[in-house]
Amino acid sequence: MSQTPDSAVRAYIDRHRAGFLDDLAAWLRIPSVSTQPEHAPDVRRSADWLAAKLTGTGFPVAEVWPTEGAPAVYAEWPSDDPGAPTVLVYGHHDVQPAAREDGWDTDPFEPVVRGNRLFARGAADDKGQVFFHTLGVRAHLAATGRTAPAVSLKLLIEGEEESGSPNFRVLVEAHAGRLAADAVIVSDTGMWSEDTPTVCTGLRGLAECEIRFHGPDQDIHSGAFGGAVPNPATAAARLVAALHDEHGRVAVPGFYDGVVDLTERERELFAELPFDEAEWLRTAKSHATHGEAGYSTLERVWARPTAEVNGIGGGYQGAGSKTIVPSSAFVKLSFRLVAGQDLGAVEKAVQVWAERQVPAGIRLEIQFSPGTRPCLTPLDHPALQSVARAMGRAFQKPVRFTREGGSGPAADLQDVLGAPVLFLGISVPSDGWHAPNEKVELDLLFRGVETSAHLWSDLADTWRPAP
Repeated sequence: MSQTPDSAVRAYIDRHRAGFLDDLAAWLRIPSVSTQPEHAPDVRRSADWLAAKLTGTGFPVAEVWPTEGAPAVYAEWPSDDPGAPTVLVYGHHDVQPAAREDGWDTDPFEPVVRGNRLFARGAADDKGQVFFHTLGVRAHLAATGRTAPAVSLKLLIEGEEESGSPNFRVLVEAHAGRLAADAVIVSDTGMWSEDTPTVCTGLRGLAECEIRFHGPDQDIHSGAFGGAVPNPATAAARLVAALHDEHGRVAVPGFYDGVVDLTERERELFAELPFDEAEWLRTAKSHATHGEAGYSTLERVWARPTAEVNGIGGGYQGAGSKTIVPSSAFVKLSFRLVAGQDLGAVEKAVQVWAERQVPAGIRLEIQFSPGTRPCLTPLDHPALQSVARAMGRAFQKPVRFTREGGSGPAADLQDVLGAPVLFLGISVPSDGWHAPNEKVELDLLFRGVETSAHLWSDLADTWRPAP
């Protein structure tokens, strides 16, 4: 196996460290806030800046792809080996809103290095983690003497992730041919901690709905009519109460159909992580753990499907009392899904179950928001093992495996392209995504560069996807 020499990679990175940080700072100064219409020109400017920088990096193709919303950036650099794997890197160039008055110590769009940390909006989420691939591929080429990457490398850098990716799936479907890949690398994620490098193997999916209950045509007197007509607020409360059984399992029939259970090896690996449940509860601002019986806290958050009540209301909400039977009520529910669950089937099961909960005289309306599918890559997948080896070389430590409890657009890439999704990120919980004083640890950022430099040779040397 021909590996990229570690010392040559580090020497190249050290020589180009200052220029890399200068370029990253220039990108971070662009306030590419996709959720605020007044920043739409800045999001476009961010895309143009990145496309130009990728061209300067050496990518023979770098394009800005328009959408119905904010633009994405696409780039590709074919390998000179026709049998090499094709790898697509995903990230995003839009950022969360930020203003000095939110609690920032400095201007959020004027990058500042303090100690070994770079502070700016987007430093970790996600410009820093996208940008480390530019220096990584150059270090890979310099250390191996290649003129093209060992894999055929593609990038898709979205411009609407912080706005919920409303146009992302349509974009991927429209360009599926050009985006075709043997594996997808998502660099919009993090590690367990600075001392424990980890690779995420999957994300949960998400289904969301609002259920409205309609009873009387208007609020009516509870003395004259209460107890003799159905109460929509009571119906809402009964539905919520029926959502779980006594073991914490979701009580919707068919909800668990197809669920891919944790393997014993995965449970062992989760248990090896240095998890402090008391500290986790403090972070959660909560006072006890709770959930499906038979599973640990990490297993519940990462690998089990869930149902949560996000909101409930109906009737009089003001001071004092108002003795009425309200005319309507509502609940907002969300369901986190795991590998094997079908989004459409879950939504149908929830609708059928909800309709069966309401008594005669209550009319129910249920509306689902656009959902997200789950994704999971098996531990023994050769591309996942390449990511772990490359990260282990960069960090010079054993690499462990995690999952993420949240959801994201990565599942659309897996679903449309039919490629496994792998996660390569170097951010740590203290980086403060979406919060004031977002930062990235510079040592970790350059470990990400080094991981990227090693990864392409490892993939090409150890994995030849079936034609």
